[in-house]
Amino acid sequence: MKENKFRILFILIVLVIIGFAIFKIYGKNTQKISENELHYEKVTMITSLRLGIAEYDSINPLISKNKEIINMSPIIYEPLFTLDKQYQIQDCLAKEYSKLNNYCYIIKIRDNVKWQDNTNFTLEDVIFTIDKIKQLPDSIYYNNVSNIKNVEKIDYNTLRLNLSAEDPWFQFKLTFPILSNTQYKTQDFLKTIPIGTGMYKITKDNENNIEAEKNNSWWNIEIKNAKIEKLKIYKYSSVGDLYNNFKLGNIDLINTSNTNIQEYVGTIGINLKEYQGREYIYLALNCDNKILANKEVRQAISYFIDKDTLASKVLNNKYNVSDFILDYGSYLYKEEKRNSYNAKKAKEILEATGWKLNYGKWQKDGRYIELNLAVNSEDETRVKIAESIKEQLEDAGIKIYINKVSLSTYNSYLKNKNYDIILTGMYNSYSPDLNTLYAENNLANYKNEEIFEILTNINNTTDGTILKEKYNRLIEISQEDVPYISMCRNKNIMVCSPNLIGEISPNNYTCYYNIDTWYRQ
Repeated sequence: MKENKFRILFILIVLVIIGFAIFKIYGKNTQKISENELHYEKVTMITSLRLGIAEYDSINPLISKNKEIINMSPIIYEPLFTLDKQYQIQDCLAKEYSKLNNYCYIIKIRDNVKWQDNTNFTLEDVIFTIDKIKQLPDSIYYNNVSNIKNVEKIDYNTLRLNLSAEDPWFQFKLTFPILSNTQYKTQDFLKTIPIGTGMYKITKDNENNIEAEKNNSWWNIEIKNAKIEKLKIYKYSSVGDLYNNFKLGNIDLINTSNTNIQEYVGTIGINLKEYQGREYIYLALNCDNKILANKEVRQAISYFIDKDTLASKVLNNKYNVSDFILDYGSYLYKEEKRNSYNAKKAKEILEATGWKLNYGKWQKDGRYIELNLAVNSEDETRVKIAESIKEQLEDAGIKIYINKVSLSTYNSYLKNKNYDIILTGMYNSYSPDLNTLYAENNLANYKNEEIFEILTNINNTTDGTILKEKYNRLIEISQEDVPYISMCRNKNIMVCSPNLIGEISPNNYTCYYNIDTWYRQ
């Protein structure tokens, strides 16, 4: 009995000791959790954003040619229509858009919009802005309105826009900033800071910086209520000064096309967001040429060119490989569609159509594949690309003669289509317009009745589902027929401080998508 009592007592003592130990451990863990909670509570949300501009000209968006002023314009000076991250049209100051015929469009504006001086946004502001841009032939927006023949006011919020010529993508032209008619009845257009309708409003513009603050009367603030309360935009005399101040931590982000940016700002403690630029470089193959009239030869040429090697070794990764004119991020292009380098497939295509590789040259019916390649001699980048193409194709058995010509001769070639192949390029518009490359009288002398019909359908619909279906089919045909070979496009980079938090998704239209989610730590 005594032994049992001692055993029970011993077990009780052990249980007490274990219980005490558990209590102590739990207490310490609780203390650690509490300390961690206190640590997170100490993280400060800084609600100001520091930006930089090099070579500043004007805050007026209709006058400025400064890339950063244009880039931030949509969050201060809003347009009738804006573009989303995939370059799809979205309503902004306008709420409705309809096409009456090929020359006439109807626009309805929002009713609940106020200018930053608390006056109402009206149709007179739209009419004033269109008329003002027409008076500014050097404005970057001049071409947006040059085709507008006249503007008719139908009622208090409805306009009729009449065009001088057909423009199936006219809605994309209505992305220019709208300014206040009332303000400029009494103030100097060139000297006065414009008021806007956007998320932020300019409060100061002096010799050294521009300041803006959140517009608490913004019409869309209930949906996008920004965390950033103030913007401070520092002015620098050179890009070098801009880079140096980012490196010193004085500004929070840089938007640049300089692919060597890390050589200037360093690599440690920065975040890079790369996105496709608008400079598009491609080959146009003259389909009226006796050899290039055969789509199999065009296919083989495409497969013989190793664009990845060209981009890395010749262009030093300053350009991205391009596969189609819309691969700058358009919602109408699917990235998985690609004609990649495939020498084996190229040989199979040529052999299947009667070509034979004799003594390192492709031959058929006594003819060799020998072609002239025209390039602008004044464009060093394109000359390098042309030389790489020549080397690759000649290694594959296709003889290429490069014609390095002056700019005037090059332009004459383009006008008269006096070439076998020409290395050329363009700056993509924001619209997915393919008429330049695929409509009648195009650069490649390419004729395809189905594509002509598709373009007609595309030009006469705004239905998103139909557009995607038609574009997919056009891309399929183009990849089969190969009238053009996409080569590359330039890169743009947004460089951000690690202290900048939020969803950052830049494109060529603006870098300030989702700025309402941004803040600094």
